[in-house]
Amino acid sequence: MSTKSNIKFNFQNKSVVVTGGARGIGLQITRQFLDAGAKVSVWEFSLESIEVARAELAAFGDRLHFQQVDVSKFSSVEAAANSLPFALDILVNNAGITRDKSFGKMTVEDFEAVIDTNLGGVFNCTKALLPKFADTPSKRIISIASVVALYGNFGQTNYVAAKAGVIGMTKTWSRELSRKGFTANAIAPGFTMTPMVEAMPAEARKGIEDKVPAGRFGKPADIANACLFLASDEASYISGTVLSVDGGLVV
Repeated sequence: MSTKSNIKFNFQNKSVVVTGGARGIGLQITRQFLDAGAKVSVWEFSLESIEVARAELAAFGDRLHFQQVDVSKFSSVEAAANSLPFALDILVNNAGITRDKSFGKMTVEDFEAVIDTNLGGVFNCTKALLPKFADTPSKRIISIASVVALYGNFGQTNYVAAKAGVIGMTKTWSRELSRKGFTANAIAPGFTMTPMVEAMPAEARKGIEDKVPAGRFGKPADIANACLFLASDEASYISGTVLSVDGGLVV
């Protein structure tokens, strides 16, 4: 006889840093951790996005902390880490940018900007925050990669290279840090309905949607749900994995 499981994640007494956590997928991750009882420090480059998120999430009061951070600069990340108001349990490396162009048109500046933020930023944040983790056996590093890191994508040499690097670092950290109480995992979102996607022409969106076996774009909540699962005690034996959240796109 089977029994139903209705797991509701509880992150009371847990502390989280979410980079790029004031907009898009990052904002949804922030919101869901707060809903589950966690304290969250949002690291965000855009001061405008910080103010919008601060107003949206005001009900969470002193469980919410904001820090203006340029993740591509270790000095900025180190300063933010040193001012973190709590010992850390969970790091979500989400901050990222795009500078999409075909390889022939992509400049060195386009390449370096994305690598410095999307790959260097994950290194910088994890490096600076590693000593700030609480002394517990359930420390979590979760990095947002992309399905394009698994199969490539036209016009995204820089982005694909960065996200593939994130996956490689994740697997290495799993080997190096597991005995110290860490799990390290990556999430590879597929096409997800963010404001950037919503701004696309309807015909273009339909063309992309038709490629997804599930028949729809992902929602930011789909990615956040995966993030909370990997951060939970229920996922304590999962490390070094890449969880594709893509509606079956890479099957």
